[in-house]
Amino acid sequence: MSERDRRWGDLLRRAMRGDGPAYAAFLTECAPVIRRIVLARLGDAAGDAAGAEDVVQEVLLAIHAKRHTWRQGDPVTPWLYAIARYKTADAGRARRRRGEAPVPVDDLAEVLPEEAPRDAMAARDLGRLLDRIDDRAAGIVRAVGVEGRSAGEVGARLGMSEGAVRVAYHRAMARLKELAEADVTEETKR
Repeated sequence: MSERDRRWGDLLRRAMRGDGPAYAAFLTECAPVIRRIVLARLGDAAGDAAGAEDVVQEVLLAIHAKRHTWRQGDPVTPWLYAIARYKTADAGRARRRRGEAPVPVDDLAEVLPEEAPRDAMAARDLGRLLDRIDDRAAGIVRAVGVEGRSAGEVGARLGMSEGAVRVAYHRAMARLKELAEADVTEETKR
């Protein structure tokens, strides 16, 4: 685990116990990294720094809303990068819907911080949860949530409307959350 992961993990653990200054330090330290990810993935279309900053704020809000999903024994950066990637992808799709041209980004490796390898335990846990829901819903979660495919792509492949895919995805995610929470409750009883 990197020094940054150790520091950010310590700050986030303290923040989750109610330490406001630790939370402020965590967000202050991770914001520039998130900003680099957003700018590298979206580009700075026609100097639209305000648009990129809006996405950074969306990512920070998502981190705040989802901080309870971080497993305290795991490194923080992969969890953080995943949130940043998903929120940036959402913003990119919204730009394309509005007709804004994508900006080519050369040599992302120089801009993005190195990602930690995927957590094999998390992948195993996700696989076990997906095995407990119906095949179609699991396939939609894998395609949209794991592979990053759009609802339109998945809908075309499955013969469903984009809206139906989104509804099915959100229902499947709610079911997975219920299953995961039940597992945690069951583990704490042991």
